[in-house]
Amino acid sequence: MIEVKRSDFLIQPFLKRNNFRALYQIISTIIPIISIWLIVYQIINHPFPLLIKGFFLIPIICLLTLFSSRTFSLMHDCGHNSLFTKRKLNRSFGFLLGLVNGIPQKSWSIDHAFHHKNNGNWETYKGPIDILSLEDYNSLKKRERIFYRVSRKWIMLFPGGFYYLVLKPRLGLIIIIFNLIKDIFKETFIKVKNKEFSELFAINSRIKPPFSDYGDNFSELFELIINNIVVIIGWIFMSKWLGLFFFLSFYSVVSTLSAAILICVFFVQHNYKNAYAKNTKNWNIVDGAILGSSNLNIPSWLNWFLADISFHSIHHLSERIPNYNLRACHEANIHLLHKSTFLKLSDFPKCFKYIIWDNKNEELIPIS
Repeated sequence: MIEVKRSDFLIQPFLKRNNFRALYQIISTIIPIISIWLIVYQIINHPFPLLIKGFFLIPIICLLTLFSSRTFSLMHDCGHNSLFTKRKLNRSFGFLLGLVNGIPQKSWSIDHAFHHKNNGNWETYKGPIDILSLEDYNSLKKRERIFYRVSRKWIMLFPGGFYYLVLKPRLGLIIIIFNLIKDIFKETFIKVKNKEFSELFAINSRIKPPFSDYGDNFSELFELIINNIVVIIGWIFMSKWLGLFFFLSFYSVVSTLSAAILICVFFVQHNYKNAYAKNTKNWNIVDGAILGSSNLNIPSWLNWFLADISFHSIHHLSERIPNYNLRACHEANIHLLHKSTFLKLSDFPKCFKYIIWDNKNEELIPIS
């Protein structure tokens, strides 16, 4: 079979970005979110019986979850500088969408860019949930293996989603502050005494939490601080407006479900049967895009809420294609994607079996 090269794909016509379309996408997402919260206020303050309020709030939770997922998808596009024509516009709107999601966009985008540069190279990038190689898994103790299997089950999308959007950015800042204070008392005196003044500003080693993607430099740290300040002020305002218990519980449910959807989609687009899973020596970035990224056959309405990220092979082939051009680019190149994997919603549960990288045979496998 003839090898497909990047130059074989028709990409250039679809790289054109449009500020009006981009702005419309953001407005058509943010306005409904604001409107939904206003409806929520009316429902909880109307003298409906509790059961009736619950009846109205359940579909609203679902709708708000979907719109929240869309804000994250648009933030993702801003991180690739693919939504607007100018980098400053992508940066500014990405920052604002990060506030809506409660997550610092710059740090997230830098981490996500690493994924794009190494997709399919499982020796370097271990996927969205950091899966283990078969060799590393076999070296675990029995209790550690059980924990690993349980922590990678689909049900963990929900606590994982809550942690990812609600807790992680806050804990990241807390640990950074703790590490800085500890470092000041422990090391600053020694460095000053030895006249190692440049080491005082070695922020990479001083503030980065061991579990977090945040805090690689002062710019990321500044955004993390601003993001947390604005988000927490927003939480306080919403708590006063809607009531502390109601807002925190309602917001937590929406954030958890939204993040669970996004993590699930991200996972099944890279962990599936026969996924491209090479080591560094045999890895090819084009094959990583075409064979290491599944495309999703899902309803059009759901695709809209995910900003067409379902056309994932094309997205990995060129992340600079705006989401509003992805479908057209995918269809224009469909004849070159015959080796790509296409998944339906019913295929998603099967993907969660592929949580081991067989580094010798270069494939993702289930745990036997």
